[in-house]
Amino acid sequence: MVTSTRTASRLMIIARPNQSSSWRANLLVLLALSVPSLGIAIAFAFAGAWPILPFAGLELLALGTALYYVNWKLQYRHVITLSEDSVRIDKGFYLPRQSWKFARRVTGLAVNPEQHPWEGPELTLHDKHESVSLGEFLNRDDSLKLLALLKQEIRVGSNGNRTRRNF
Repeated sequence: MVTSTRTASRLMIIARPNQSSSWRANLLVLLALSVPSLGIAIAFAFAGAWPILPFAGLELLALGTALYYVNWKLQYRHVITLSEDSVRIDKGFYLPRQSWKFARRVTGLAVNPEQHPWEGPELTLHDKHESVSLGEFLNRDDSLKLLALLKQEIRVGSNGNRTRRNF
């Protein structure tokens, strides 16, 4: 998902993965699955098959952990802030874990076309010393939307076939 906010002096672009379900919806699914599972496990425990209780609990714990992990991974985002004289890129989950700042006049956009029609182009912002890839988690439509937003603001420094280096 790509969203942008423009003010008089800057443009802020936020790119984040598509999220099919909120954390609240995940908790409701977990609750809907745990009630019958634990109900059946308790019924079997009263019938004498008590070892089923820890396994039902472990199963629900594993499902809850997986749902939490996926929800956490979907909070990852790239925040690209373009001001009159600089380009700032912040990457992180709930707060920036990595940040880059480039002078806007020397910043270029490298676009490598997709290899498969389902993929989006690879986007990289760079200056003379460093490069930062953007939106590698985006689907094709969102990658193209991010590309269109960046093309309006930053010159395309390179646009062409992928070049692979073997080290």
